[in-house]
Amino acid sequence: MELRPRDAPRRPPVRVTPSLRLTRLQLQDFRNHARATLRFTAGIVVIAGENGSGKTNLLEAVSLLGPGRGLRGAKIAELGRRVGEEALPWAVSGRFEGPEGSFDLGTGTVHDGPPDKRTFRLDGAPVRSQAELGRLVAAVWLTPQMDRLFQEAASGRRRFLDRLVWALDPNHAREVSAYENAMTQRNRLLAEGRAEGRNSGRAEPRWLDGLEDAMARHGVALTAARRSLVARLNGALAEGLAGAFPAALCALECETAAALEHGSALAVEDGLRATLAARRGRDAAAGMALSGPHRCDLRLSHLPKGVPAELCSTGEQKALLISTVLAHSALIAATRGFAPLLLLDEIAAHLDAVRREALFAALAALPAQSFLTGTEPGVFASLRSVAEGFLIDAEGITPEEA
Repeated sequence: MELRPRDAPRRPPVRVTPSLRLTRLQLQDFRNHARATLRFTAGIVVIAGENGSGKTNLLEAVSLLGPGRGLRGAKIAELGRRVGEEALPWAVSGRFEGPEGSFDLGTGTVHDGPPDKRTFRLDGAPVRSQAELGRLVAAVWLTPQMDRLFQEAASGRRRFLDRLVWALDPNHAREVSAYENAMTQRNRLLAEGRAEGRNSGRAEPRWLDGLEDAMARHGVALTAARRSLVARLNGALAEGLAGAFPAALCALECETAAALEHGSALAVEDGLRATLAARRGRDAAAGMALSGPHRCDLRLSHLPKGVPAELCSTGEQKALLISTVLAHSALIAATRGFAPLLLLDEIAAHLDAVRREALFAALAALPAQSFLTGTEPGVFASLRSVAEGFLIDAEGITPEEA
């Protein structure tokens, strides 16, 4: 990871561009990559190689240069290259060109430091918060695991939704974290009261009051952000910003979101606070809060057909996810002044030739820089004039000849 001295001043921007571009990626002891340096010049980057060669690892490295835990949501201690039983300290750095000019961003673990804690550096200086990262970098991704989004539990769809909100509003993660922290402490207090034989509804009442107040305030704020994103996304999809892909219709299944349709935020906060207080006994018996914004679910439907996504074919489900991500990318560009990086892992899977070419045409027209992976370079042949390619195998990563 290239880092400048800690006290080095920020250099002035060298040029201004309305889009976000990653022009160089460097890895050291990250996943299966001992050391690698890749330079990018095109708006579309194709990475091809056999399964297990490390294609997804490259996308994950890019995703870790923004806020959050990356496209796999992996633990930090799992990211270092393993030598025997030992995971080495790892580093990822990128040089970006964005609306504010060029900047270097790095992250990783430090030698002799805790393996489960990573640091960030922006032009050599410590990064103060995730929101600071979010102001500079945004990335949206699709992975093969997300193909099961419509069959799995609501938690996966909720995380997908929150990532979409986060890319538009970097402060959203802070609201989610504050809500979840307060909820965790409330669950612990209720469990302790039940274990000690106290009336769970009266266990540490003043502490519970304070935690439920925090849950109400942050819960309503994060729900309002989710509702705003869904409304804007539906508008973008209805306008056809996803191009040839079928528009999805998004909806929230959430008591707090429903309450916000008819009442003010302050009134909904009061209602959520009262509900949490009234249900302490029930939640103590269950070992968790059984209601609140953490139970929210995102439902998608195939808008032209009026069919819920979970009843659509695998190819249609993939198309709906793509249309949502493309429309979301356009929203980010309009809102923040730059389009996000698009990380599309094994994106051609489950797409027929017509939809595949429609996707490539849409990506070529977008201002966003896109990174695509696949096992067969030939699948991306129609992109040859606008994309640059890399081949990855056990020997390393090499640029594909034009």
